[in-house]
Amino acid sequence: MTFAGVNYLAIVIAAIVAWVAGAVWYTILGKAWTQAQGLSAEKMHAQRAKPGAYLPFIYCFVAELVMAWVLAGLMAHLGAGQVTLLNGIISGAFCWLGFVITTLLVNTSFAMRDMRLIWIDGGHWLIVLLLMGAIIGLMGV
Repeated sequence: MTFAGVNYLAIVIAAIVAWVAGAVWYTILGKAWTQAQGLSAEKMHAQRAKPGAYLPFIYCFVAELVMAWVLAGLMAHLGAGQVTLLNGIISGAFCWLGFVITTLLVNTSFAMRDMRLIWIDGGHWLIVLLLMGAIIGLMGV
């Protein structure tokens, strides 16, 4: 299922898998993340009751669709026969190292936020990009 040079089915599957992986990640690390954010359980509960509390989940999925699309586009530049599982994982890791973790480090440092957030959020995005790269590598662009 390719159109205009990218495999949109691979992109959608990669985004869905990434979204589910994020849900699992933050379910496991939710308490530590909440503490690192400086939020109490009561404040989090109150936030969930507000209108539009579901919107970050939608924004996250849309962002992951865009991320998978861009990763597929970058991987397409590897050349014929080079879009593989291994090269997908490597591409995802390079994108994480070059763009994601560096941005998180700078933003977290300047905002003087708890440095645990780099490990928690950075770990999440590493898993997301590795999974996306693997799926796109397996399914092709």
